[in-house]
Amino acid sequence: MNALADKLQSVFKTLRGYGTLNESNVAEALRDVRMALLAADVNYQVARQFCERVKEKALGEEVRQSIRPGDWFVKIVHDELLALFTREDAGLAPVRPLRVALCGLNGAGKTTTAAKLAQFLVQERERVVLVAADLQRPAAADQLGILGTRIGATVLRPQPGRDLAAHLAWAREESLRLGATVTIFDLAGRMEINDDLLAELASAIRVIEPQESLLVADAALGQAAVEVAKGFMARARLTGLVLSKFDGDARGGSAFSLQEVTGCPIKFLGTGEKTGDFEAFEAERLVRRLLGMGDLYGLAQKVQETVDVEDVSRMQEKMKKESFDLQDFQDQMRMMRKLGPLQNLLGMIPGMGSIPHSAVDENGLKRTEAILGSMTKQERRKPDLINARRRLRIASGSGTSVTEVNQLLHRFRTMKKMMGKVTRSGRPEEQLKKLFRGR
Repeated sequence: MNALADKLQSVFKTLRGYGTLNESNVAEALRDVRMALLAADVNYQVARQFCERVKEKALGEEVRQSIRPGDWFVKIVHDELLALFTREDAGLAPVRPLRVALCGLNGAGKTTTAAKLAQFLVQERERVVLVAADLQRPAAADQLGILGTRIGATVLRPQPGRDLAAHLAWAREESLRLGATVTIFDLAGRMEINDDLLAELASAIRVIEPQESLLVADAALGQAAVEVAKGFMARARLTGLVLSKFDGDARGGSAFSLQEVTGCPIKFLGTGEKTGDFEAFEAERLVRRLLGMGDLYGLAQKVQETVDVEDVSRMQEKMKKESFDLQDFQDQMRMMRKLGPLQNLLGMIPGMGSIPHSAVDENGLKRTEAILGSMTKQERRKPDLINARRRLRIASGSGTSVTEVNQLLHRFRTMKKMMGKVTRSGRPEEQLKKLFRGR
């Protein structure tokens, strides 16, 4: 998704240099927009129709004198994207008890999504029961059992000698007895769409009678995800989509194509590997991130759910006084890890989504964590104690080199000074941009 956002922002940057919008420069900009959408694996017809709607509005409306033509074009694209993604039925049905059937191909992250959705609903104060209903893959029941225990949700597993229909009927009654307000059925998948899979799905749906039938689709599949969705729609009445693996690596095209082609609303996004990396789909937030406007609300929400506010205040004071040490640095890295992949977090900050992946070295972060983990607590509190002999021991313990340990200590001292300036400047966003861009 970040690649698509980068290309769209590049188009807008060029267009902002024009004094007026005319047929020539609008056509040129839309050609680049269309290419960016196609490169992100957006369905060709969807990309063409989207560009035609933008063209009609860009040339058909008079540009207000107070707005630069380029900004006006961005507004039109923003409004069209918002119209494309906005659906009134984007949330789960309000009826309780609610039965949710999850379907999809193997590898789409269906079982993990079941656990993520359960955790999301538990946090919404729902009483959730998970039903392991993938009799084709016994390991799926074990996986769901482990995840369910971790998030505190009851998991109903298949019993020996009981076929799928009997298991689903029993689980439906048992979840009522347990007082569940939401029951999530993790149905079987296959490596590809075939008659056996669709027949089993149709049979399961008849027993469950779900108010919500959600297709879990791998966002990285692009247009292939659309074909998968069409196959499932042929045999089941889908009420919504869950896009898994919708992180910085996904090209984002599936989000456009799936909703436009299937007519089903996107209801949730899986944004990372952890069960907490899951969010309700909100069109405005996605569009703002695509157009480089950031998603500060989403970032604030993540921070609120993950970070101890008192720890943050204490850390800010230490940064201002430049008393920040390597132990604090390690604590901050662990806190950042809880928030999710760093590239995703940068994409939520206005103007920082265009920072290339190469500027965010995840392997380098892991090596840094290893070096910090090989230091004693005393060394992290007082880095000046780390002499040549200690550096050799730390490098050996972390599987790195003395040069890397030296580089980390040098970067830490530089960063300590920079963070002091950032926190004292009153303009942390601008200072962070300079820090990451090396200006």
